[in-house]
Amino acid sequence: MESPETVPDQGTSPDPYGTPRPRPRRGRRTTALLAGAAVLGVLAGAVTGYAVQYQRPPTPLPPLAQAELGTPELVPADGRTTARSLSANRWVRSDGDLRDLLVKKPKGARTETKADWVGPAEFAGGFERPDGMFEDMVRADFRRAATVGWSERGQIHVTVTIVQFRDDQSLEASAFAAGQQRYMGDDDWAGNNGSAIAGSTSGRTWVFDEPDRQPGYNPYYQARAVAFRGDIAMDIRYDNNAGPVPKKAFEALAKRQLELL
Repeated sequence: MESPETVPDQGTSPDPYGTPRPRPRRGRRTTALLAGAAVLGVLAGAVTGYAVQYQRPPTPLPPLAQAELGTPELVPADGRTTARSLSANRWVRSDGDLRDLLVKKPKGARTETKADWVGPAEFAGGFERPDGMFEDMVRADFRRAATVGWSERGQIHVTVTIVQFRDDQSLEASAFAAGQQRYMGDDDWAGNNGSAIAGSTSGRTWVFDEPDRQPGYNPYYQARAVAFRGDIAMDIRYDNNAGPVPKKAFEALAKRQLELL
């Protein structure tokens, strides 16, 4: 039997729960002293370097390549002064005459509607629910709109409309375009997802799957393009009562109009 005076080694013997006791660690104090000395050495070096730099005179900067920057001479306003000339540095294309941003009709086409202004009520009249569209235009801070239309050989009829909004509080042009695009894929409309306009992330064209057939009239084939850029949305309607819509030609027309914006 083990004598009562015998005491087991406490360094490696297991405790009553079977978890090994950690061995005592040595050398912590020495390591801490060395680390503290290293930190003090770095701080002392930094202070010494700053003191040396502080005593040195500042190094002059090299001269400018253009010593004197010219400024335009101020001139008094006269009869040729316009709002555009006064704010030339802040002027953007959409602040000018909106009608100048409408695409030109093809060569040989007959003008049906000259490039002109159109009010919100007249614009809303081209929709199935004109009263609702008019309210939406007013609510969306309608600023102005312009339209142009032409026909070819009495068979093709095209109407191009661009609408500008006051995008001060929200992006109304993009919201309008998104709202019009949302239903175009339905069977009652184009019946397909359309095609992206080249060079655009959101503009699309649709060539309707089926022509519109009305008793007593020839079927007419339709296409539509909806896009926006900045604070302007564009809407192109295309009707052909003689045959299917030439898809490539219509996509090229939509691309030209979007580029003008």
